[in-house]
Order: sequence, then structure tokens, then C-alpha cells
Amino acid sequence: MSAADRPARRGPLLALLGPTASGKTEAAVALARELPIEVVAADSRQLRRGMRIGTAAPTDAELDAVPHHLVGTVEPDAPWTLADWLQAARSAVASCHQRARLPLLVAGTGQYAWALLEGWRVPAVPPDPALRSELEGLAARAGAETLVARLARVDPASAARIGVRNVRRLIRAIEIVEATGAPVPPLERGDPGFAWRAVGLSRPRAELYARADGRAASLYADGLLEETRRLLHRHGSSFPALASVGYREAARVVDGEWSVEEALARTRTETHRLIRQQESWFRASDPRIRWVDARDGGAVTHALREEAGRLVPGLGTARGAASAMAMR
Repeated sequence: MSAADRPARRGPLLALLGPTASGKTEAAVALARELPIEVVAADSRQLRRGMRIGTAAPTDAELDAVPHHLVGTVEPDAPWTLADWLQAARSAVASCHQRARLPLLVAGTGQYAWALLEGWRVPAVPPDPALRSELEGLAARAGAETLVARLARVDPASAARIGVRNVRRLIRAIEIVEATGAPVPPLERGDPGFAWRAVGLSRPRAELYARADGRAASLYADGLLEETRRLLHRHGSSFPALASVGYREAARVVDGEWSVEEALARTRTETHRLIRQQESWFRASDPRIRWVDARDGGAVTHALREEAGRLVPGLGTARGAASAMAMR
């Protein structure tokens, strides 16, 4: 393992977890008024450059209010893996500590969040665009079952574990197996290199859906179709990030296949599904997460400040914040 891959070895980390539309960015900005924090974003879509509208990335005002890492840093069509994100996130955490700032992991992508917090060790196998294209076409023509069967010939355990419901994970597993000539290794967890505490934002699911639905409508008013046209013109129509919720529907409007109303209806349905998937990563029963009602902004800030104080004594008070981090 190279030095860049090693976990940071000093300082704490505070995590803010929750699904789409739960209010994580607003909570981070509010906390930044009181504590010396920098955001490390764990969002598989917001890290893409030129995709700010469709991913509801932080606004310029929010970026000015608190420094953000891993937002708008990777080209839309650039290969990117979990191992790449982990390396970049660990580097960002270390840089925060070097400046005596508390890294606040703001996480909607559960896999990214737990990979960092649990110290996952993942295979550093680069993407194979040609193989991915072949497998995506095969799944589209013959169904995910064909990918399960292909993976089962060399790695039956992974094939049984992943199943037909996650084509992306099937493709990644085949990619690893064909690159290494061996089954996908079992997930290894280790020391993340820092102490951490987590606060989760909870809202009734119906309210999450309503907030997400309103956001979906605002995307078109904010210029989603124009942003999608620019992406299609510059990167073509086959890069994986274009398949994310919001963009794939907007692309069909741009192509003249759907009306905006049809695209909005599908986007809302898919976003509801995404919210349920995200909630499965951040469970209410997980004792590592302190859940707070996101509708009470004061309670959210209080919980974050209190957990920060448990990580760094004195940091939970505005008076002691700067000196506490400087002493780390």
C-alpha cells in the first residue's frame, strides 16, 4: 500500500448521514458558522464536474460558506472506482487535519461513507471501458441473469451474493475477476485511521418524497436540459454518469422522446427508489448513528456540535473551537 493509500493517522472525523433531500448541505453550512469544519462529500454524482444542476450540488454561496472536497472534481466520463474515491477521501481528511480543521463527511452514498468509516480495503482494479460496454449490452439484450451465470463460472460466491438486482455490481465483480484471474476477495474492514462519530438526519419518508419531488421540478427551471445538452455534446451519450437519475430522463427530453412532464414523472419515481436504497445503508437501528429530526435545524446543529465536542474536548463550544483543533 502506498503512502497516499494509507488512512490518515491523526485527528477526528464527524459524519453527517442521510438520504437525498434530507437537508445535509443546509446542516453543514449552519455548523460551519460555529465550528472550524471542511466538508468531505461522499456523493457518487456530485463529484462529477459540469453536473451541478442535475445532482443538486452545493450552490456557489454554500461552497463559499464552507470549503468542500470531492465536489465537481472528476470529469463526467472519467473512469472512477470506489478505490479511487477512498484514496481521494483519505487525502482530503488528512489535509483537513493538517490545517487544524474538522472534516465533516457529508454522505448520501452509503457505500462511500461506510468504506471510509469502516476502513474498507478494496481491490484497486481500474475500470475496463470496453468490457463494461460489452457487459452492459449483454445485460440489456439477455438480462442480468446472463451476467450472474458468467460470474458464477469463476466466482460463484460473489454471483450468489450480488444476484440479478444489481447490474452495476455484477459488472464490477466480473471486471475484477477478469483482471486478477481470481474471485473477488472478501470485504476487509480495518482501522480507518481516525476516531469518528456520526449524526443521521431523519424525516418521514412522505416528506422526503415531497422535498425530492419539488427539487426535481426546480432542476428544469434551473437549466437541467441545457446542462444535459452540454454533456451530450461534449461527452456523447454512453458515459455511465449520464445514466444517473435526472440526467437519463432529461436526455430523453433532449432527444425528443419524452415531454418534460413525462421525464419529471419518471424522475420522481426513480428518486423515491433511490431514497429507499439510501435508507437501507443508513439504518435507524444502527447504534453508531445518532439520529436527529431534520425538521428541527437547531437540534441538528446542537447534535453535531455535541458530537464534535466528544471527538475533540472543547470543540463543541464556539469559544474553544479554534484552540481545540489547533492543539490536535
